[in-house]
Amino acid sequence: MIKLPTTAATLTDRVRSAIRNWHGPLTRELLREPGRFGLGQLPASRTPDATTTMICGYCSTGCGLNIHLKDNKAINLTPTTEYPVNLGMACPKGWEALNVLNADDRATTPLLRDSASNGKLRPTDWHTALTTFTDRFKAIQHKHGPASVAFLSTGQIVSEEMALLGALAKFGMGIVHGDGNTRQCMATAVTAYKQSFGFDAPPYTYADFEQSDVIVLTGANPCIAHPIMWERICRNQRSPRIVVIDPRRTETAVAAEAMAGEHLPLRPKSDLTLFYGLANLLIEADALDHDYIREHTTDFDAFAKHVADYSLDRVANETGLPAQQLRALAELIGSGKRVSFWWTMGVNQSHEGTRVAQAIINLALMTGNLGKPGTGANSITGQCNAMGSRLFSNTTSLLGGHAFTNAEHREKVAMALDIPVDRIPSEDSLAYPEIIEAIDKEQIKGLWVIATNPAHSWIGQRDFKRIIDKLDFLVVQDMYRSAETAQHADLVLPAAAWGEKDGTFINSERRIGLVKKVAEAPGQALADFWIFKLIAQYWGCGEMFAQWESPEHVFQLLKRVTADQPCDITGIADYRMIDECNGIQWPFAKGADLSSERRLFEDGRFYHADSRARFIFERGRPMPEPVNEAYPFVLLTGRGSSSQWHTQTRTSKSSVLRKLYPQRVYVEMHPADVRRLGIEAGEQVSVASRRGALQAIAFVTPTVQRGQVFVPMHDAQTNRLTDPVFDPYSRQPAYKACAVSVRRVAHWERQAIE
Repeated sequence: MIKLPTTAATLTDRVRSAIRNWHGPLTRELLREPGRFGLGQLPASRTPDATTTMICGYCSTGCGLNIHLKDNKAINLTPTTEYPVNLGMACPKGWEALNVLNADDRATTPLLRDSASNGKLRPTDWHTALTTFTDRFKAIQHKHGPASVAFLSTGQIVSEEMALLGALAKFGMGIVHGDGNTRQCMATAVTAYKQSFGFDAPPYTYADFEQSDVIVLTGANPCIAHPIMWERICRNQRSPRIVVIDPRRTETAVAAEAMAGEHLPLRPKSDLTLFYGLANLLIEADALDHDYIREHTTDFDAFAKHVADYSLDRVANETGLPAQQLRALAELIGSGKRVSFWWTMGVNQSHEGTRVAQAIINLALMTGNLGKPGTGANSITGQCNAMGSRLFSNTTSLLGGHAFTNAEHREKVAMALDIPVDRIPSEDSLAYPEIIEAIDKEQIKGLWVIATNPAHSWIGQRDFKRIIDKLDFLVVQDMYRSAETAQHADLVLPAAAWGEKDGTFINSERRIGLVKKVAEAPGQALADFWIFKLIAQYWGCGEMFAQWESPEHVFQLLKRVTADQPCDITGIADYRMIDECNGIQWPFAKGADLSSERRLFEDGRFYHADSRARFIFERGRPMPEPVNEAYPFVLLTGRGSSSQWHTQTRTSKSSVLRKLYPQRVYVEMHPADVRRLGIEAGEQVSVASRRGALQAIAFVTPTVQRGQVFVPMHDAQTNRLTDPVFDPYSRQPAYKACAVSVRRVAHWERQAIE
C-alpha cells in the first residue's frame, strides 16, 4: 500500500510568508486565487494512483476507510480491514462519504447579503468578505462591549481547527461567549463524568462490546445510530445477555430479543426511578463489590440511604415495568462477571439527564464493573469529533480539559501557547441555550456559526428563528450554501469539507485518528483552518498565532496543553505515528504502552483529588410537560435510519442514501390509538404541541406503546414540536419527550410534504 504523506503542511514558503507578513501584492494574490497555493488543492508530493487511509467524518464510531486515488483524485473508498474500530465494516453513510462532496449546492465563494437588492445573498470576494466580517463585528463590540459577539462551534471539524477557532475567538478577538453543538448531544455525559470521576473520561474501548457477559443499553439504538458498534456486539463469543431499556421497541430491542436478550419498555423519563430501584435491589441482595466501594469510592452510605425509598412496588408503578422483570434484571446485573452499561441520547437529552447518567455510573461503581474487560459506565458519543470538541474547542472549558476559572490552568495554557495570560478569559462562557437567550434579550448582537445548522436542529424552532432575526450580524461558515442557517446569514464563508483538509478526530473510545486531504475544495472554498488564519490577520491578531502554521503544527501545541492532564497525549510523536498505529487512544503520555486498545481506571484511581469516584444522586423531577386532555400523547424522537445524519445537510446529497430512507415525514403510532382516532395507515395527520405543528404520514406499528408517538429527528419540522427545557447541570436540551396531539387532516387543509 502506498500512503500519502501525512504531514498537513502543504503550503509553499511563499504562502507561509504571505500569511505571516499580511501586506503587499502576494497577499492579494493569495486571496484572489487560494487554490494556486495549496489552500484548496491536494498535496503536491504523492503518487497519482495510490491508496491512503483516513477516518470517516460522520458519527463518533470513527471507522477507518481506505481512499482510492486515480490521477490524483479520490475516486472510491472501502472500509479498512485492519483498523481496530470497524474491522472492515462500514455503514451506508461511510460508503457514501465521498459522493456528498460533489453536491451542486456547495458553497464555493463568499456570499454577502446585499441590502440594496432585496436583501439577497450575492457572491463577493474573500477580501470584501473578511473586511466586512472584521468591521461589522468590531463595530458591534465597540458599541455594546466584547460580550456582545458570540460563536457557535461544532463537533464536525478537526480538533486543530476547533482549537484555532476557540483561541482566535477568545484570546485574539476578545469574544467572551462561545459554545458548540456538542451541547445538543454530549454535554450531559461530560458533566456526569466530571462530577463522578473528576474529568470527562469515557472509560471504555470497543473491545468491551465483545468481552461483556451482560450488556445494558439505555436510550441507545446502535443498530441505527452506530451500526458498527452493534456489529461489534454481534462478534461477542461469550453469548452475552443484552438488555435494551427504551420506551420504544427499537431496531436494537428487536435484535436483542432475537439474541435471547430482552427489552424493558419503561415509561418515558422514568429511567432515574428505574436505576435507583435497581440499586436498592442490589443492596438488599448484597450483590455488591464491597472492596471496590470501600477502596475506590465516596458517599456510598448516603446513596444507599437515598435509594432505600425506591421500593420494588414504587419502581414498578412509576416505570410501568413488572416487578418480576425488575427483580430479574437486578439479579442479572448482580451475578454478571463482566457487566457493561451503555447510553446515548435517550439519557443525555433529558430534563434530568446528568443524574440519570450518574445513576448508571453508580450501578457500575457499586458492582465493581469499571476498569476491567467487558465492563464500564459507557457514554456513546454522537458526532465524529465530539470528543475533540470536548477537549479542544475552548468553549465551556479551557484547552486540554482545563478550567477558565483556575489561575494555574490559565498560566499553564498561556505558557504552552506563548501568549499573554491576560488574554485568556477568567470566566466561563454562557452555555448554548444561554447564548440564545442573550440574543433574545438583545445582549448579544453578533453571532458566528461554524459547521452547524441550528436553524434546523435547535429545540423550539419557532422561537429560535424569531430570535436570530434580532441579530445585527450573522456569519455562517459552512460547506453548503443551502443549509437552513446559511439562508438567514448576512455573510456566508465557504468552507472545505471532510476529505478536503487535514487534521485529527477523536472517537467515542478516545481514539485519535487522522483526516487527510484527498480531494480539492470547490471554487474558492477554504479549509476552516485557513479561514481562521485569514480572520486572525484581518482582525490584527495574526502574530499571536504565528506558531499555528498548519494543522500538524497545532497538534504539537495541543500536546503541550495536555501535559500532565488525564488526556495527556505528549507521547504521540506526530501524525505519522497516529497513522502507523491505526489511531491512538488517549491518554498517551511519554513512555505509554503502545497497545491498540486501552481502558481507563484499571488501577481504580479516579481524577478527583482523593483519587476516588463519587456516588452522586438527587430526587427525581417530573417530566416538564405531562400529557393532558388537549395533548394526550407523549412524543418520542430519535434516529430514523442508518442512512440519515442529523439535519441531513450531507446525507440528503447522496442519491443512494435518499433511496434508503423515507422521503416524507412520518409518525409511528400504536394500532389501538389509530383505531380510536379513526386514522388509516398511510393517512396524513397533524401532530401538534403547544409550540407548533407538522403534517406527517401515519405509520401504524406496535413498536410504540399506546399513548406514545415517534417522529424521526432529521426533518426540520420536528423541532417545531419539541419543548425547550434543559438539564440544570449540563444545560442540554430535552429533545426526547413532550406532550402532543394527533388528528386526521381534512382534505382541504392538507399540505404537500416534500
